[in-house]
Amino acid sequence: MKNMLTIISNALCRITGRNVGAQTVSELLIDLSEYVNVTSPAAPALAQTQRQPPKPPPVSARAPAAELVSTQSDQLDRPGTRVVVSRSFADFTPQATFDIKKCDVHGLEEGPPVKAELTREQGLQYYHIMQTVRRMELKADQLYKQKIIRGFCHLYDGQEACAAGIEAAINPSDHLITAYRAHGYTYTRGVPIKEILAELTGRRGGVAKGKGGSMHMYAPNFYGGNGIVGAQVPLGAGIALACQYQGNNQVCAALYGDGAANQGQLFESFNMAALWKLPCIFICENNKYGMGTSVERASASTDYYKRGDYIPGIRVDGMDVLCVREATKFAADHCRAGKGPIVMELQTYRYHGHSMSDPGVSYRTREEIQEVRSKSDPITMLKERMLSNNMASVEEFKEIDVAIRKEVEEAAQFATSDPEPPLEELCNHIFSNDVPLEVRGTHRWSTLKSVS
Repeated sequence: MKNMLTIISNALCRITGRNVGAQTVSELLIDLSEYVNVTSPAAPALAQTQRQPPKPPPVSARAPAAELVSTQSDQLDRPGTRVVVSRSFADFTPQATFDIKKCDVHGLEEGPPVKAELTREQGLQYYHIMQTVRRMELKADQLYKQKIIRGFCHLYDGQEACAAGIEAAINPSDHLITAYRAHGYTYTRGVPIKEILAELTGRRGGVAKGKGGSMHMYAPNFYGGNGIVGAQVPLGAGIALACQYQGNNQVCAALYGDGAANQGQLFESFNMAALWKLPCIFICENNKYGMGTSVERASASTDYYKRGDYIPGIRVDGMDVLCVREATKFAADHCRAGKGPIVMELQTYRYHGHSMSDPGVSYRTREEIQEVRSKSDPITMLKERMLSNNMASVEEFKEIDVAIRKEVEEAAQFATSDPEPPLEELCNHIFSNDVPLEVRGTHRWSTLKSVS
């Protein structure tokens, strides 16, 4: 199939004089339908016009569709001239409804909806978020292999639909805490790419001033990655207790992996959250492997959404951003209604190994990874949905990709050129205090200042 696509793409390139790089059947069909070569000098009136999408501004800055209609066209002044008419945003489908996978439920009479509405703006926003996280993680992989990033580094590529879908369903004022695979959530919670990469390289401009690294990044209402397996779950329950105590109608999403699902502190947290009806969404990101051990070898029961027992649960397709969004909305509404906590299992997959020290192919095959990429990739799934429903164009996605690559490259440049934090800042921000504190150094005569 891939060879056939290449042959047809090359033939179309020769006919139209345009570089065609179709990777899928749908992209090839769009290239075929949108570009027409006018070759008859005797009947110019029969020439069909072809449409090319305009370069879109950022979603938040777009003008009304009526103002974006382009009237640019080439004149039919000789045989073989190609006519290109720019495509306006009014030509795209503004909204569509999609069937999504039904969630398995535990302790609930009904679960999340099986249909999801998606607007064009939302689709482009979700695509931009997921593609940014993907490119950022691939750049982190490159910097790690160049020994610019050192130490622990757990990458999130493959699981982007989880972060994007959860963030689309909760409010910025809601709270989120996760484990050490935290780069994606750091970005969705509002931290710029350059601050994330600078933190990975240990630079002063990092989100934690270069002192936290891969596992310890924070933002408003985001309580970071946490390096101790499962330790963030009771902290998340405590945050939910604070929300309940303050009566602010906020919820806390406490995330953990399948590798942490057997920790005793999870069940202690479940018990307290159920007793006090805390507004906490316990989210298990089940990526099928805890480090190098498959879930079947590590857990007597792999139905993680049932682990709450007396707490209701749902199992969700974590590779579909719309599935994750609708399920998280359902869970958040459950918590805000005063019904107590809920457990949500997201069935997802990571493309990299557990960390950068893990090649990721000693306990699973390359064929398995490639099969997931080809059949269930969250970015490709969203892109194909939008293309097949005329909600965007191939060229528009390509332009978004180019802009993201440029932004990531600029962020990487910053992360490798920004200075490292000076020694005198080593003990800063240990305490939240107004008056600087003296901190003992490596021996009794060595003292440092802690300023916050």
